[in-house]
Amino acid sequence: MQELTHYIDGAHVKGTSGRFADVFNPATGEVQAKVPLASADELAHAVDVAQKAQPAWAATNPQRRARVMMKFVDLLNRDMDKLAEALSKEHGKTFPDAKGDVQRGLEVVEYCIGAPELLKGEYTDGAGPGIDMYSMRQPLGVSAGITPFNFPAMIPMWMFAPALACGNAFILKPSERDPSVPLMLAELLEEAGLPKGVLQVVNGDKEAVDAILDHEVIQSVGFVGSTPIAEYIYGRGCSNGKRVQCFGGAKNHMIVMPDADMDQAADALVGAGYGAAGERCMAISVAVPVGDETADRLIEKLVPRIEKLKVGPYTAGDDVDYGPVVTAAAKEKILGLVQSGVDQGAELVVDGRDFKLQGYEDGFFVGAHLFDRVTPDMDIYKQEIFGPVLSTVRAGSYEEALKLAMDHEMGNGTAIFTRDGDAARDFANRINIGMVGINVPIPVPLAYHTFGGWKKSMFGDLNQHGPDAFKFYTRTKTVTSRWPSGIKEGGEFNFKAMD
Repeated sequence: MQELTHYIDGAHVKGTSGRFADVFNPATGEVQAKVPLASADELAHAVDVAQKAQPAWAATNPQRRARVMMKFVDLLNRDMDKLAEALSKEHGKTFPDAKGDVQRGLEVVEYCIGAPELLKGEYTDGAGPGIDMYSMRQPLGVSAGITPFNFPAMIPMWMFAPALACGNAFILKPSERDPSVPLMLAELLEEAGLPKGVLQVVNGDKEAVDAILDHEVIQSVGFVGSTPIAEYIYGRGCSNGKRVQCFGGAKNHMIVMPDADMDQAADALVGAGYGAAGERCMAISVAVPVGDETADRLIEKLVPRIEKLKVGPYTAGDDVDYGPVVTAAAKEKILGLVQSGVDQGAELVVDGRDFKLQGYEDGFFVGAHLFDRVTPDMDIYKQEIFGPVLSTVRAGSYEEALKLAMDHEMGNGTAIFTRDGDAARDFANRINIGMVGINVPIPVPLAYHTFGGWKKSMFGDLNQHGPDAFKFYTRTKTVTSRWPSGIKEGGEFNFKAMD
């Protein structure tokens, strides 16, 4: 069995803690590798190496740092299929979806090529008599990221690409469930010209997380995961004086107005609700049709589409719609919540509980589920399921639909499907949710805008990627200067009249 490593000071390093986690192939249920779980001492060693490497990297001018990002983009494109296959094998998502995971991270790296422009400060000439003022954006030093299993390529790049472009060193603690791609990314960055020790990959669990949060050298921490852990990391990190951004769970609503194109809305819901087996923080998990007639039309469109979904391993071809969930525990949790929905009175229109895939009976596959007549008091409405389960909550009016999304404690993303520009404009202005789609089901912003939810989906005041990332990974220093008067006359180059 393969034994994975950490990546420290430009080399693969075996774990010394004696603790390991199993890395599964979700399609077969087999353990395919084991990954070391770092001790606090191993984490501290990685931070020491990063701290020593960072000053020289920070002293490298932004244009040269940007050239490393340019080369990194080339290498990501070169190795796209290799990265996607490693990702699919450990995560379970389809091959096209895995390539999309890498691509959306790559786009953030492309944005970071603009670091020379994004890091420019401000200047005021003559702020006072003989006084000039200017600001500088300077790196924090050593930053860290704690990333989730569901996007093992994209989210690490969302964090370390801007951090490195700003001149920081970075400690990446990826998910122990699918750690191979982050290790591969570290290798590619050094091939692109990143000095050894500037990016460290340290695998681990809560012990490594706490060591990151408590280490006085680490100046900032980024996290993506569940809301309870986001709250924990934010509180502990901030209490230790760190700059922290934490992105938690989601319960994304899609409002379907009576005038919406029902075929378009149904297609959008199927892709957004069941793609990646629902293991996306931007997945649509709640459909909110306005009016019973709208709901009936929508359900009628959804059922045949959902029943035709092809579920299988990534090796089955590009026409597979989604693969297994990441672990047996995840499968058990999803099916438990489905059962709670039945027990609490929701109507299970499409029942995937008995789904089995021939030849992959031990894999972590979950069939597609569709609920109707879900109410806000039910567990399947209140909790993030993170699986291929779509709940339909019928609203009597636009205002009732709006209130449903606004009253939920999570506020990551939302969408409205309508032909009415006034309704769409009102929705976008009033909704208390960070990312809004208008006839777009998964409104993940492109790399040059910022990504972030509201309410209990996000803790901190700066979002991921886009301009906010360059604010998060730098400090602003403002200089006020005045020079004493001196002799300005130098050499004389004109002819003087003779006395």
